[in-house]
Amino acid sequence: MKITVVGAGAVGATCADNIARKELADELVLLDIKEGIAEGKTLDMFQTASLLGFDTKLVGSTNDYSKTANSDVVVITSGLPRKPGMTREELIGVNAGIVKSVVENILKFSKNPIIVIISNPMDTMTYLAKSVAGLDKHRIIGMGGTLDSARFKCYLAKAMDVSINDIHGTVIGGHGDTTMIPLKRLATYNGVPVSQFLSTETLDRVAADTMVGGATLTGLLGTSAWYAPGAAGAALVEAIVRDEKKIMSCCVSLDGEYGQSDICLGVPVVLGKNGWEKIVDYQLTEDEQAAFNKSADAVRNMNSVLSTLSL
Repeated sequence: MKITVVGAGAVGATCADNIARKELADELVLLDIKEGIAEGKTLDMFQTASLLGFDTKLVGSTNDYSKTANSDVVVITSGLPRKPGMTREELIGVNAGIVKSVVENILKFSKNPIIVIISNPMDTMTYLAKSVAGLDKHRIIGMGGTLDSARFKCYLAKAMDVSINDIHGTVIGGHGDTTMIPLKRLATYNGVPVSQFLSTETLDRVAADTMVGGATLTGLLGTSAWYAPGAAGAALVEAIVRDEKKIMSCCVSLDGEYGQSDICLGVPVVLGKNGWEKIVDYQLTEDEQAAFNKSADAVRNMNSVLSTLSL
């Protein structure tokens, strides 16, 4: 198993660190355009190996895509991070060119990888990657819903003052401050609906906090978050590599599912060795479906910007 992470910034390096610690790959390549960054971070990681007890081969590379040859899974984190006050949507002009170039270079050396997109705006970058790569749609996956669901569970656990590991919650729709949809109706505490423990007002506040979870951290940190996004990417990779058949919310290509087509959007999917293997129908209520359709309209509008760019 060979895994490549493109982009050795905070998110990419954290994702790679998690992958190495879990020994998900025999060889892990970290690649970055900035001289020495990937090499330095992989060397730093390798110096933790004897302390943490992993034995993954780590390779750092400055823009040498030949080092990524024959990768089974590729995680793309490349692009500018968000700054305070900046929306994910505002990143599209710069990051579209970067993601397109990364996908094309990866495919020069790896014929049929599973590609995981973390770069923002994630839904549009996943749609772009699918268009550029020409791979089976099941091999292109956006990470956003996995992270958003983790944030939803975080805020639920804090509101209830219980173990986060007893909380289940899912966020679908776009990976944006106004497009994600925390499914409050389906959130549970060890199988019991959280609505039995939280008031409607509190549950609404949890959902609202989830939706601006990334912006909140950007405001506090002065840049995008990295621990949770990196861990979310690694968790998604683990479900694929270990063929876990886990249901996770991911941005995938829809062809009529949830009433949408020609779009990549967050829905619950089963993950396994072939990528996302099937979409799970959560049978949305009328209000939830309306929110999903509105989210799709916003993402589709963002996708339309791609046709105006010189890519």
